[in-house]
Amino acid sequence: VQLVESGGGLVQAGGSLRLSCSATRSVSSFSAMGWYRQPPEKQRELVAVRTSAGIINYSDTVKGRFTISMDNAKDTVYLEMNSLKPEDTAVYYCNGKLVVNVEGSTVDVWGQGTLVTISS
Repeated sequence: VQLVESGGGLVQAGGSLRLSCSATRSVSSFSAMGWYRQPPEKQRELVAVRTSAGIINYSDTVKGRFTISMDNAKDTVYLEMNSLKPEDTAVYYCNGKLVVNVEGSTVDVWGQGTLVTISS
């Protein structure tokens, strides 16, 4: 199972970007899918997550600016990022919690990461 991100790049502050995460397996195989980011010299942090039940949570730092969505037909998760700030600069990682047994146990699957750089 692989998650492949795309859409990163260099944008000016105030701009927008949309990240995509395509799964090589049906997104219904995951109990949750989301986005994390790792700013330079900092720890990886949660940005947004969407469960299979449709529950969505955002980090307080992106709430109101970022939107996570899923296209089941394309097995793809998106992160729409608006009103970008220099502090949003980070490597963004797609994450999926792959269900591996009937008990609902999961394993984490990570994408390779995509760099987002916001210039001031």
